[in-house]
Amino acid sequence: MRVVLTGAMCAGKSRVGRALAGHLSLPFADLDRMAEQHIGGAIAPYFARAGEAAFRQLESTLLRTWLDEGTPGVLATGGGTLTDPANMTAALERATVVHLQVGAEELVRRVLRAGRDRPLYLGLDEAGVRQRTHELLGARTPLYARATLTVDAEAPVDEVVRRIAAALHAGQVS
Repeated sequence: MRVVLTGAMCAGKSRVGRALAGHLSLPFADLDRMAEQHIGGAIAPYFARAGEAAFRQLESTLLRTWLDEGTPGVLATGGGTLTDPANMTAALERATVVHLQVGAEELVRRVLRAGRDRPLYLGLDEAGVRQRTHELLGARTPLYARATLTVDAEAPVDEVVRRIAAALHAGQVS
């Protein structure tokens, strides 16, 4: 079984991914950690130095590598990884893609609490975070909608994991 998690920044992809992998007894991989390992440091400075296009290309390469390996596992992607239609198509062809859906106001709260060091939020005040979150969700939600399964990720992590696992085991998804 291969599961790829997608959704907005701070939707909980890494936390849910680790917990889901444990629940399913599968290996867990995090695309952001893979990118940091590849570039030898944090994403934000690389993003600022090399630009968004270079970072997105790196994400695509790392995603394709993980998919091509074909081993079972759970992968947490970055918030923008599967907004590239080619990346989404590749993931859908080789894995179950799960969209962790979180409402705009909850995402704003999460970003303000823990995510302002992310490249797309650097230097923004609360109003800027709110505006950027609404912009990103407006642009990305239709792309996330291609996922195999969408799960409300405002629930506690263990509940989100239970819902995903139940859908996987019930055969509601491939």
